[in-house]
Amino acid sequence: MDISRSIILFLLAAVAEIGGAWLIWQGVREHRGLLFIGAGIIALGLYGFVASLQPDPNFGRILAAYGGVFVAGSLAWGMVFDGFKPDRYDIAGAAICLIGVAVIMYAPRAAAL
Repeated sequence: MDISRSIILFLLAAVAEIGGAWLIWQGVREHRGLLFIGAGIIALGLYGFVASLQPDPNFGRILAAYGGVFVAGSLAWGMVFDGFKPDRYDIAGAAICLIGVAVIMYAPRAAAL
């Protein structure tokens, strides 16, 4: 498995999903309108497509690992776009999630028989 490719795809998926959800949030909760909502819906669709490009063939593994990327990415997105200031528990939780991503996706496994 190409780890670099996988990490890039996880990052792209995070931008699409978190960005899409943020756009919908802005459209609905911040009253920014249908253009934001529509762009969010498109971005969320792109997330599903990008996630399917992961080199690992196991849907459950990909989505489980992506959950950790989503947690860390959501906190980072909030910092950049909403002025969110994570506390040490947010940071510790995100670090634990990213360790989980590494274990799930990149731990050496025996070849399938």
